[in-house]
Amino acid sequence: MTHTPTRELTLRGVLLGAALTVIFTAANVYLGLKVGLTFATSIPAAVISMAVLRQFSGATIHENNIVQTIASAAGTLSAIIFVLPGLIMIGWWVDFPYWQSVAVIALGGILGVMYSVPLRRALVTGTDLPYPEGVAAAEVLKVGAGVGGEAENRKGLRAIVAGTGVSAGYTLLAKIGLVAEEFSRPFRFAGGATAVSSSFTLSLIGVGHLVGLSVGVAMLIGMVVSWGALVPMYSGGMPGDLGDVVSTAFRHKVRFIGAGTIGVAAVYTLLRVIGPIMRGVTGAIAAQRARGTGQGDDLPLAERDMPITIVGAVIVAAMVPIGVLLAGFARGGPIETHFWPVLIATVAFVLVIGVVIASVCGYMAGLIGASNSPVSGTGILSALGISLLLAVFFGRDIDPDATRALVAFALFVTAIVFGVATISNDNLQDLKTGELVGATPWRQQVALVLGVVFGALVIPPVLTMLNHTLGFQGAPGAGEHALAAPQAALITAIAQGVLGGSLDWNLIAIGAGIGVVAIIIDEVLRARGRGALPPLALGMGIYLPMGLTLLIPVGAFIGHAYDRWARGAADPAFAERMGMLAATGLIAGESLFGVVFAGIAWGSGSPTPLMLMHEGWWSAPLGLGVFAACVGWLYHATRRAVAA
Repeated sequence: MTHTPTRELTLRGVLLGAALTVIFTAANVYLGLKVGLTFATSIPAAVISMAVLRQFSGATIHENNIVQTIASAAGTLSAIIFVLPGLIMIGWWVDFPYWQSVAVIALGGILGVMYSVPLRRALVTGTDLPYPEGVAAAEVLKVGAGVGGEAENRKGLRAIVAGTGVSAGYTLLAKIGLVAEEFSRPFRFAGGATAVSSSFTLSLIGVGHLVGLSVGVAMLIGMVVSWGALVPMYSGGMPGDLGDVVSTAFRHKVRFIGAGTIGVAAVYTLLRVIGPIMRGVTGAIAAQRARGTGQGDDLPLAERDMPITIVGAVIVAAMVPIGVLLAGFARGGPIETHFWPVLIATVAFVLVIGVVIASVCGYMAGLIGASNSPVSGTGILSALGISLLLAVFFGRDIDPDATRALVAFALFVTAIVFGVATISNDNLQDLKTGELVGATPWRQQVALVLGVVFGALVIPPVLTMLNHTLGFQGAPGAGEHALAAPQAALITAIAQGVLGGSLDWNLIAIGAGIGVVAIIIDEVLRARGRGALPPLALGMGIYLPMGLTLLIPVGAFIGHAYDRWARGAADPAFAERMGMLAATGLIAGESLFGVVFAGIAWGSGSPTPLMLMHEGWWSAPLGLGVFAACVGWLYHATRRAVAA
């Protein structure tokens, strides 16, 4: 059956996507280095694209999808800031050399796109993963394009606007200082100390609604293990302020345990999806054969990926510039003593670990969303892997200058792999959006490559400017206002720990043991038809701070309760979709506000440019009350709209 072409990959869409790339990428780089968090750019890009292209004739939902794909790919690539500043911190670089940085970012990102092509068949069309942000972006595009009946579309638009309004509104009140943005209370527990903390972030309620109950429960169990057992265990007898004790135990002990759990869960996940991945590759080869016989136009739209021969050729060809890049970086250092063996082994490492990282990150993104996926955890695993590889060649009994050079090389390699991780983490969300709106896969994959190139060109000068104006904590000569860059500091510490012989492998082993137990429980539940306990989600619950994750299980329980109510409505499918649209609005509101706030913060040079008052004792209880009222009102209003 021949597919009727539609306006999709257009010059104006590419140019608009490139313009949004500059804005979103700069904002994400600044915010990520300042507070260690980045925001999803798909939905803001989709909203802005619809507003702009509406002024021109012939705009389509597919053209808007291409714009958000380009901007999203570039925006998520800014997560490279979780690695590259480490080279400044250890004093190896004094600045970010432009073309070397562009090459690292672009090569890793393009590899991520290529690895995502067969993964689309395996993890998007071949599974029931929720892809919360991909689904949310598709719903925004559909409502904006008027898809569906007039009455349903009108109600759906109101649900998105309502969710967007309360989410952005609460975030604004928090940034002003009227209500708390987060809450944390450390206390003595079980012979040590722990804490209860949460951000008051309505987008996480939306994410929880969309990912579902099993993921939410697994994350909750992970948090209980982390904060109910591990943090008290490792904080016992530690002197100092209670809050600092809890933070130190979590950052220096528990987080490494979480990384071990994620590592084992990642291997398990890869084994689970290896079959679908192989079927995806086989399907791509079959589609290529059909094109070769002139039957390409008869292929279903979902089969029209970028030709697998081109994908394979790009992956293999990319190893050449990667090898040249690594060779140039290694020249003149201790690696010269084992130059060719190390270079060949490192290129092979990038090739193989890229497949693993892409698969795991794609799965994690499908599980809980790209914004909440612990990509830094895969960065830790990559840093561990390359550091261990270097330790095989050089051992640990080397002088400090040689160790610093090896740490720098490990970070450089990790940066390439991290590009694969960040892009595959985001790409599958975009490809899910494309599937839901009927986009042509190969055109969207070309747009992803364009987004990578645009992002790679923009990120280095932004990093250089921030390095000159603020600097990074831990770097030589850093001032009191230096950016924290917390993930870069953590990944750098991992490489230093392995190559310097100071890493506590017992922590990684404990985490691996927890991961094995989680896998066994998950398999038993699946075999008995009693649901699932995704080990990766449990590992995320251990690894990520409670403040970033607690509301995801809360949102999952709220979404489950709403869906149970929806199943008894006159039109269950419409009622469930209305709940999804309300949750989408919660994600969209904070994402849109994040763009505006990052721009204001950038222009003012202050991390709190809207702050009118400082938090008082009343901020947290007032914030909790307003937050709960916002959630209650939104779901009540959604139910009333369904019943009307």
